[in-house]
Amino acid sequence: MFFNRQQLEENEDRCLAPYGVRSRDSQGRAYLDTEPDYRTAFQRDRDRILHTTAFRRLEYKTQVFINYEGDYFRTRLTHTLEVAQIGRTIARALGANEDLVEAICLAHDLGHSPFGHAGEYTLRKLMADFGGFDHNKQSLRIVTELEQRYPEFPGLNLTWEVREGMVKHESEYDISDARDFNPDLRGNLETQICNVADELAYTTHDLDDGLRSGMISPQTLSGVALWEILIETFNWRGPTLQDIERHRMIRHLVGLLVTDLVEATDTRLKESGAKTPLDLQKLKFNVIGYGEDMQRRNREMKDLLYNKLYRHFRVVRMQVKAEHIVSDLFNASRAEPAILPDHVQSWIPTRGLERTICDYIAGMTDRFAIEEHERLHDPSLKP
Repeated sequence: MFFNRQQLEENEDRCLAPYGVRSRDSQGRAYLDTEPDYRTAFQRDRDRILHTTAFRRLEYKTQVFINYEGDYFRTRLTHTLEVAQIGRTIARALGANEDLVEAICLAHDLGHSPFGHAGEYTLRKLMADFGGFDHNKQSLRIVTELEQRYPEFPGLNLTWEVREGMVKHESEYDISDARDFNPDLRGNLETQICNVADELAYTTHDLDDGLRSGMISPQTLSGVALWEILIETFNWRGPTLQDIERHRMIRHLVGLLVTDLVEATDTRLKESGAKTPLDLQKLKFNVIGYGEDMQRRNREMKDLLYNKLYRHFRVVRMQVKAEHIVSDLFNASRAEPAILPDHVQSWIPTRGLERTICDYIAGMTDRFAIEEHERLHDPSLKP
């Protein structure tokens, strides 16, 4: 049976809570664009994001571990997919728009540089006098300017709501700058879901990768409330944590966090009295979040990950290497722009030299950045 867009929008309207964003109520796109007969506007946005070059490159960009350190560790792409899955689960439970949540989740890290936050930190320092660098803003530039896939307009011509969600993406490591997207309004529920899904995904899955790598041991986690809940739930007494045991513990941890999040948010939604998406955006607080006990336990786990995983000497060593690689590439290209590929040099007249170099490096995968660095410094390699 064929469902046209109008029928899909009607189904969406029936299924969503009053405060869920309807695709039929979208503020539209920046450029005139015909809508398909069999997809909603947000579904089309999701599909356009999936087909970008920037999305494919996420496969070879760092989450915590550099790509070549092992085939089983998360990359920026697998993290993004996990964020989207968690986001859709939360959205479905709360009556938010799943398609809008998925589109924002899939786009939220498009602008990440190689080598994770180390690469971003280095580019931010190098670009301090030339407009700065922030992966949130870079993600927006990718979907509005840098991806050239349509002759009619630059970028992907995504809906206002997806672009607003990207701009208002916030986490412990990401601060939004929404000056062009109603800065006095907080993100809608769908945006808030993406923000918390991002943090939930990297906390649980970085824990998983930390345990797999051996940088974190079960003994390191002793006394951490969430870990104690897991070992009691499964009656684990160690000392060795088998893969199957780790899998079910991490799976259970995700479930615990999502359940608490949904229940606590549902309470806040009811107390808020919100009847429309705009009602939620006008509130003085985010409705999405954990209950007090889970918030405290989650904070404890995140602090441990920071101290024992993100600051582990192996991770820090790679971060230092990454800073050198990015700095060397930037400085060498700035000193002699002719070393840049011809198509990159063609950007200079419109973007400026430093922004061109920044865009070029930010788009690199870890592997390509390392190879480019080697080509610049090893005379035995072909340029």
